[in-house]
Amino acid sequence: MSFQHQQSAHCESGVMSALLTNAGFPLSEAMVFGLSSALAFAYLPLVKINGMPLVAYRMPPRHIINTLNKRLGLAIRSRRFSNAAAGQHALDAMLAQGRAVGLQSSVFYLPYFPAEMRFHFNAHNLLVYGKEQNDYLISDPVFEAPVRCDATALQKARFAKGALAPKGLMYSLGKVPADIDWHSVIRTAIKASTRIMDGLPLPWIGVRGIAHMAKQIAALKPDSHKYNRLYLTHIVRMQEEIGTGGAGFRFMYASFLQEAADKLADRRLAELAQQLTATGDQWRRFALSLVQYCKAKQPQSDFAALGRELLQIADMERDLVQQLKHWLKQSA
Repeated sequence: MSFQHQQSAHCESGVMSALLTNAGFPLSEAMVFGLSSALAFAYLPLVKINGMPLVAYRMPPRHIINTLNKRLGLAIRSRRFSNAAAGQHALDAMLAQGRAVGLQSSVFYLPYFPAEMRFHFNAHNLLVYGKEQNDYLISDPVFEAPVRCDATALQKARFAKGALAPKGLMYSLGKVPADIDWHSVIRTAIKASTRIMDGLPLPWIGVRGIAHMAKQIAALKPDSHKYNRLYLTHIVRMQEEIGTGGAGFRFMYASFLQEAADKLADRRLAELAQQLTATGDQWRRFALSLVQYCKAKQPQSDFAALGRELLQIADMERDLVQQLKHWLKQSA
């Protein structure tokens, strides 16, 4: 089948953009991300990643797919399998019909990833659009061009064990939208995002979560150099290396606001897009401050200053949410 590959910033939003675009309904990755209300923040001390609290800058895996499916009426068909043979048979059957298929997989078992990029993450999304002999033709949003993967390796990736085990998950579009009420769907998406970022009375979620992490940083003990380096490096890794990270997701949502402004001819949304871009820049500067501490041979332990820097970001995101709420009232 003829398939147009597109490299994206993030796997789940990239797969959905490519699926829709190749089905004749062009939708950018930024619009996918925004319409699914995927922007978020969470600091979860009870969920550990390499012994450190989970820090997330977007909604959990599958949220983008499920939410976009509901809001645009895509009738997505999803299946999981009890064994690898059944999963491969179902995939081959879909490809024989000329259908592109989304898969959840583990990065660790995908041989086309460079060794230094492989780690045990079971929620990586990719598209399969064909098969030649024993090789599957894959459009992986992470890569600049299409890649190939042999059947054995792909099966290992699809049926990897552990947290977020994919269990052979595959999904395909049931239909594409015939017509979209952009004003309604954009307002619905933005309203949900404001609730996620500043509508939950939990200290670990949204703007409150950012402020909570700032307090944790400010409270670090100056003499615990090893732990402090591990902790701050972990925050940077979760922000800048896992998916598109904190700043990247802010830039993506800003692009959504700009596209929404164009569709609705709304100057105010364009202004808010610029404001969020500035917030993304501030996230990047914050990451640089953490890196400078971690690389210093004799690090200066002004954790209060680092905490204040992050609190400033929390204030910027809270202000954006309040302005989005104001826009919602004006645009009703």
